[in-house]
Amino acid sequence: MSSPATGAATLAPRRSSRFVAWVRAWRAGLVSFDEVADSIAGDEEHLVADAPGTWTDVPLRDALPTLAKLSPDEIRLVLPAPGDPRGLPGPGDFAGAALLSGEAVIASGLGLIPEVRSHTSGSGMTWETVLWRVYPLPPDAPKASLAGPGAAEAEAELAVALAETTAALTRLDVAQWRPELAGALAALRRPDGTTDLPPGFDPRARRLFARAAVLDRVLALAGESAPGGAINNYEAQQRDAALRPLTTACRQALVAACNAPLRP
Repeated sequence: MSSPATGAATLAPRRSSRFVAWVRAWRAGLVSFDEVADSIAGDEEHLVADAPGTWTDVPLRDALPTLAKLSPDEIRLVLPAPGDPRGLPGPGDFAGAALLSGEAVIASGLGLIPEVRSHTSGSGMTWETVLWRVYPLPPDAPKASLAGPGAAEAEAELAVALAETTAALTRLDVAQWRPELAGALAALRRPDGTTDLPPGFDPRARRLFARAAVLDRVLALAGESAPGGAINNYEAQQRDAALRPLTTACRQALVAACNAPLRP
């Protein structure tokens, strides 16, 4: 039976990765339009702001036809980070917002970035909505670079980074202040036949996505402040330095999996 901590590390992957995977499969004719919005949103409410031809926020399902003429290869996932803007189409409002968010979608001449908004009712109930903000990309903006590791290369780089980072975190005795990480990392070593990708992605992309999506949650957990101030600033810097190569490899793995060629 999985522990709550292990389960926490297997929560839904980045919203942009789901958006790209499902919209690309739709544009390839591999899933129906009716499946796309529900598969992207899951149990959340998703709205779109500033979509072409709209004057207010609209439900995701109503905005998706904006992308109906695009080919799968025009829809790309980008997961930029400070100092690593790979995939962004040059400086501008979209690039700046994407770097702050850490995730974005490029769909030909449009860029989309998810914003998570928290709400509290009068009775104290809290819930979240996701607002996809649409940015027009300048006509002369360079196309998002397709350069980057393929799924095979990204899978190899992720395996190396995971082994090195696990060893480093063990030396730092991270488990002492984040005991739930031991269960999360153990979950990564177990074979997982499930995948969150829609039809059309090959087995390697599915395997890479499943592993990187779980690892993405583990890294978010590991990078949080330790409860009760269990580590000092120096130890936190050591932890961050140990996590950085794996974080980069994980981002590239998600990008490679979601942008992988589709097959009928």
